[in-house]
Amino acid sequence: MKAKSTQLATFGGGCFWCIEAIFQQLKGVLQVTSGYSGGNVPGVPTYREVSSGRTGHAEVIQVLFDTNCISYEELLVIFMTSHDPTTNNTIETEYGSQYRSVIFYHNNEQEKIAREVLLELKPAFDKTITTEIVEFIKFFEAEDYHQNYYQNNVEAPYCQAMITPKLEKFRKRYQEKVK
Repeated sequence: MKAKSTQLATFGGGCFWCIEAIFQQLKGVLQVTSGYSGGNVPGVPTYREVSSGRTGHAEVIQVLFDTNCISYEELLVIFMTSHDPTTNNTIETEYGSQYRSVIFYHNNEQEKIAREVLLELKPAFDKTITTEIVEFIKFFEAEDYHQNYYQNNVEAPYCQAMITPKLEKFRKRYQEKVK
């Protein structure tokens, strides 16, 4: 049996609650943390500040995964097909750079793979992919009430209307990868 080999991935795809719920379902994913990345203001940002759209941060998830069970490329494909990477700074009826589609790469290999995956997926979308590929600099963990949001609030109207349908679609499409 191979020794566990872990790596970090950081993705922003609109609301972090939605993508957190999906990535928590994947075999090989050891931990998913909601937070903020990509901003340009000093200090530790709060949800209120980030949601104002003025800090430059995106709502993201940071994923700790076992590379012996799932590859970075597989994570990217799931990420890109679990949200709409063709909408710029938008989720449903909310707008702002905090909702942008973004891949924060942690090393040169991740950057190379991200660029290749986006190129390969391009024909699958009718519109232009707007997902940014940006060097990872810093991650700020979101407040406790954002962690495991779907699991803790499954009956909430937002979860029922937005997250549950995405999870059902994900489970159907990637059933062999679900824990």
